[in-house]
Amino acid sequence: MADAGREGHNSGVLSDDPRVVRPSRGHRARTWIAGFPRLLPGIAIAALAAGIAYGVNAFVPLLSALLVAIILGVLLRNTGLIPAAAEPGFAFVGRTILRLGVVLLGLRLSIPQVLELGWGVIAIIVVTVASTYAIGLGLGRLLRIEHATTVLTATGTAICGAAAVAAMSSVVRSDDEEASTDEAAATAVASVTLFGTVALLALPPLAALLSLAPNAAGVWIGAAVHEVGQVVAGAGIAASHVTDASAATALVDTAVVTKLGRVVMLAPLVALVGALETRRAQRIAAEQVSRSEADDVLAGRRVDHTRARDTSRPPIIPAFVAGFLLMVIIRSLTDLPAAFLAAADSAATILLICAMVAMGAGVRLKKLVTSGAKALGLGAILGVVAAIISLLGTIMLV
Repeated sequence: MADAGREGHNSGVLSDDPRVVRPSRGHRARTWIAGFPRLLPGIAIAALAAGIAYGVNAFVPLLSALLVAIILGVLLRNTGLIPAAAEPGFAFVGRTILRLGVVLLGLRLSIPQVLELGWGVIAIIVVTVASTYAIGLGLGRLLRIEHATTVLTATGTAICGAAAVAAMSSVVRSDDEEASTDEAAATAVASVTLFGTVALLALPPLAALLSLAPNAAGVWIGAAVHEVGQVVAGAGIAASHVTDASAATALVDTAVVTKLGRVVMLAPLVALVGALETRRAQRIAAEQVSRSEADDVLAGRRVDHTRARDTSRPPIIPAFVAGFLLMVIIRSLTDLPAAFLAAADSAATILLICAMVAMGAGVRLKKLVTSGAKALGLGAILGVVAAIISLLGTIMLV
């Protein structure tokens, strides 16, 4: 399942061999349409599980629907309830549906709204995101946490929780032959959901204890809490302690826009990491070929210089990231109807929940249990790092 869901990582690599016949776009489209019925069983199961996750979140708002969907996917896989006929559909949901959901996320963002926060708040956002991500990478190496798990946990904590993990999982590569990117993503989603919930409960009383003004409290909560929904909840708790109704409303609005300012950084980060990951994979592959050739020489075997070396170059921006940016531009430059934006937001949420089911279905529970402790520790540390850095910035600049 995990391999099938990730086969697209290499599907776009063009061979340098002139003997390779590349199918036309029209042929690929006809092939995809003809094969679509094979996807329906997996899509149906993922949609059903997503509906259950959505319902659970409606009754228990503190339980993220994305996390519940991941758990349901894990249970389906590890209890043997996914039939073989559903595998193609799960692979489709875990890749194509995931990316479509990320694209629609762009309609949540309006650049003018973010700029209205002022350059001081923007500086807090940039420094918090960059510092949290960089420290996450360094700590992950220090603790010897698997590469993909480190990148995804750092991304989810720095940017926007599970949605950021989902976006980054499309470009990051696991360096553990016994693990998959899906398993790393499941661990990261669990981490950012858990510690984002801790943050939304802890930061409002701390803001009151520190006597932060409503605007400053909104900036801090927006810059430090992980998920957009968690930011709304945390800001609502903080606003409940503000006696001035207009100041309370401004606190919530400031927190949400500050959070969306962090989300804006998702696209450039995914594009950068995607390019670095492809080059990293090419370097590792070249090293493996070189070692194999050296082994042939030492063993007295004929060296096979025809072994494939991947010389392809990744696109500057992955297509789904370009789509995300296009949606941001459309939202920023046009006055879209509120009903349309609400529908697009709901569609993005539903698509991402479905994708989380497929992602969870790529997880081997035994491996997750044995490897998740360090990753949860990393998530806890990064949550504290993000809170401290954003608080210092808020005190100095807001």
